[in-house]
Amino acid sequence: MTATAEVHRDTDRDRLLVLIVEDQDDLRQLYVEHLTMSGFDVIEAANGADAIESTSVDQPDVVLMDLSLPIVDGWEATRRLKADARTAHIPIVALTAHDGSGELQRATSAGCDWFIPKPCPPDALITELRRVLPQRAGVHLPDPGPSRPTPA
Repeated sequence: MTATAEVHRDTDRDRLLVLIVEDQDDLRQLYVEHLTMSGFDVIEAANGADAIESTSVDQPDVVLMDLSLPIVDGWEATRRLKADARTAHIPIVALTAHDGSGELQRATSAGCDWFIPKPCPPDALITELRRVLPQRAGVHLPDPGPSRPTPA
């Protein structure tokens, strides 16, 4: 499949595709279930190497990238995806338990477009995705449903 065909397939989807990259199985499944119930199509990867391959092949609308990953860490996976013309346009949102004032700058320097600290309740994750994802012609972000208070 050519790069042009992949982009065409990407824009033909009627639901937004999210790649969740998380090495903790239970947390990844929690996010997958919540994103799916919230109207997103979801694919998953448990390490940075699989994230790079899946992003290149599947062309998700956004990548939710844990930064502490086996095989290839999220920092390096992000750098590689942003250096590749086929994937550089895809927003990458860092999901990390790293705390500290330098982490946002470090994530941005690696190429992340946004930063969400963990633990992140699934509802808050959906809210952030709605804020980060651009509208695409013919595809609408899932309705968040009734508004619920989120922790500060």
